[in-house]
Amino acid sequence: MAAEIQLAPRGETIELQQQVARLQALLEASRQVHSTIHEQEVLESVLRIVVRELEMAGAAFTGSGLVYGQVTADPENSANTSLLRYPLTDREGRAMTELVIAPPDGRELTIYEADFLEGLALQAAVALENAHHHKRNVEFARVQQDLDAARNIQRSLLPQTLPNIAGYSLAFRSATCYEVGGDYLDIVNQPDGSLLIAVADVAGKGLASALMSSSFRSAFRAMAATGLPLDELAKRMNQHHWTEGEEARRRYVTAIFLRLLPAAGEIEVVNAGHNPGFLLSPGAAPRQFEAAGTPLGLLPGMDYGSERHRFPPGARLLLYTDGLTEVFRGDEEFGSERLLNEFSSCLTTKADAILEALWTATEEFSGGEPQRDDMTALALCRSEESTETRG
Repeated sequence: MAAEIQLAPRGETIELQQQVARLQALLEASRQVHSTIHEQEVLESVLRIVVRELEMAGAAFTGSGLVYGQVTADPENSANTSLLRYPLTDREGRAMTELVIAPPDGRELTIYEADFLEGLALQAAVALENAHHHKRNVEFARVQQDLDAARNIQRSLLPQTLPNIAGYSLAFRSATCYEVGGDYLDIVNQPDGSLLIAVADVAGKGLASALMSSSFRSAFRAMAATGLPLDELAKRMNQHHWTEGEEARRRYVTAIFLRLLPAAGEIEVVNAGHNPGFLLSPGAAPRQFEAAGTPLGLLPGMDYGSERHRFPPGARLLLYTDGLTEVFRGDEEFGSERLLNEFSSCLTTKADAILEALWTATEEFSGGEPQRDDMTALALCRSEESTETRG
């Protein structure tokens, strides 16, 4: 006996076919909406589908200025009851925009049209959020690329080679808190055979301070070439920074300038509101170079005093920015006293070894906590075997 074949009633078959057609249409619409990663194109694609394929009178997205077809009422006015509204929200439920529909002849939507528009709005929300993420990622990558370039440029402005002075050891180290920073260090050979050193710190951190640091470098290099006395150089740098304008004054600079006269075994120092540098000489108590005036650019017309000291064989000197002392372990600060103790315990006259020991000490103290500020230091040592000559 042949098996009986059960056929669905004609009405159910037509309804099933309609459902399949709806799903196929929505699938194709979804494909179109997700075919781009640009916000504007996502919105335009949705409006084309609504007006051309669903044959609505018009459609728009609030806040975008995009309108397709005829939307006679103001789509931005939520009180217009003649328009249908489908909010687009992200995964966190935050409103992104609203799809506004003007039905043809103001009629009510069919069940098919209403279902299709709800599904389309959901797909549009996903595509729009993806486009937002893509845009942010592209912008972040562009900014990161610019910051990487800025970091490389700033590193190139640091001394690329160190002077080789018989009987002396010189080294520096600089690490920014962010990609770029406001610490500045420079070493300039002078026509009279002396060495001019600057360690400075622009107020603040990040890109703005880095830009000000580059401006400071240009001014310092120009004035260093003139062979000015150290106190006069500090005075002119202060006035120059002040005249740069209000923003420069907010980004004032603390700086310590040092002139080394290698043959004479002497140093001259001017401290413009900077952290005190440390000088250790055999058989003498540690000396600190306290500030002789305000930070550069803070007040106009300031005078600065200089101090001169012997730099005998076995002497060691440290200049630094406050990033080294403002290393924290919880609420406890590394501090200048601890830094001086660590520096004093370094019994070598190798400058690079001293800096390595200081960086190790700060890292061990912080226990791996993130660096909070730019860190820059310069060490200058005179070997114990040096023979002093007077200039």
